Amino acid sequence: MHNSPYFLKPASVRSVMLRVLLALLPGIAAYVWFFGAAVLVQIALASVTALLAEAAMLKLRGKPLMLYLGDGSALVTAWLIALTFPPIAPWWLTVIGVLAAIVVAKHLYGGLGQNPFNPAMVAFALMIVAYPSLMSQWPAVGFTDFAPQLNAIFGPRQLDAITMATPLDALRTALHTEEARATVAGVLGSSASFGNIGGKGWEWVAAGYFLGGLYLLQQRIITWHMPAAFLLTLLVISGAFAAFDPGHFAGPSFHLFTGGAMLGAFFIVTDPVSGCTTPRGKLFFAAGIGLLTWIIRAFGAYPDGIAFAVLLMNIAAPLIDMNTQPPVFGHKDKRGSAK
Repeated sequence: MHNSPYFLKPASVRSVMLRVLLALLPGIAAYVWFFGAAVLVQIALASVTALLAEAAMLKLRGKPLMLYLGDGSALVTAWLIALTFPPIAPWWLTVIGVLAAIVVAKHLYGGLGQNPFNPAMVAFALMIVAYPSLMSQWPAVGFTDFAPQLNAIFGPRQLDAITMATPLDALRTALHTEEARATVAGVLGSSASFGNIGGKGWEWVAAGYFLGGLYLLQQRIITWHMPAAFLLTLLVISGAFAAFDPGHFAGPSFHLFTGGAMLGAFFIVTDPVSGCTTPRGKLFFAAGIGLLTWIIRAFGAYPDGIAFAVLLMNIAAPLIDMNTQPPVFGHKDKRGSAK
């Protein structure tokens, strides 16, 4: 029989990161099934680059290699970059993105626990601004032939037969083409990019990330605040505008099960270093990301706005935390009542 008091055993960084990698596996499995094994090549390439860059920076900073190199944080960043980049992106694009994340966004700010911006989202934002065309080339759903995908990564790029626009990009392009006078219903019903509730194939990838997110919640790696606030905000704002003008605004199911919404909700928005730490602060932080994501998707020049939304809210995180501190027990709150 166990007696109180009960204390939670502190989890090591390595343990947390390994469970995050494990939680990503259902989404990766669905990714491979619908879009081919190229994403596994990108994960391997990003992982090797991240570990080499991490080792080099640790060496330059005089830090013990094995202590920090084995904590798994570099691998989590690498996997997130590989999963947000197109799986048939040229190898050098992935390498540059990972180097920017590890060297610039992480170590030049002091290393693990010191970075004010999410490293993976820094990599994505830099690459989509610098190479928008390459970051828009995604494999067609169901085309899983590994040879042409591998050739696209490492060899001459002949992509006309194997690429298609992502669902978010296809919808945005159609709705912004005045001559087409397209409506949401017309676009969703006329393109092979779309499935029953979201992007074809992406619905199952999103479901995989959702299962992984539930595992992280069960393991207490993350709390419910950020995923719930992000997804609920995205659901409410997209639902409201879809009800107001269904011809020009997609509904909640499309926004939740297309693009990086589920990956962002459970694996990106919840970054404990660059996000907020107070319970109320987490809600405001994630809700802001959800709102900005929808605004960029609906009105911006980029099909998915999660990366830019996260980076913008990273800037606001210290201010949000400062103004959402819970009252200290035994001290008076702002209204003068004792707690």
